[in-house]
Amino acid sequence: MSDEPATPDPPRPPLLRIVSPDATPEEIAALVAVFASLGSAEEPPPRRTPEWSAHHRKVRTTHAHGPGGWRSSGLPR
Repeated sequence: MSDEPATPDPPRPPLLRIVSPDATPEEIAALVAVFASLGSAEEPPPRRTPEWSAHHRKVRTTHAHGPGGWRSSGLPR
């Protein structure tokens, strides 16, 4: 670590600057609302696959073979 104090980041320029002096507050609010609705560069989170449609639930296991196999087919696994 250094003994120098942390320097604050320089202030960033404004994202929106009004050039026309005759803009009303309603027009400025409308512009800000439009730019705010455009969103950010973030990607939406990936879609989750519901568990009820998962592939492993579609595949059935085989029934037990041999004596008593029909009886064990009704038991939970």
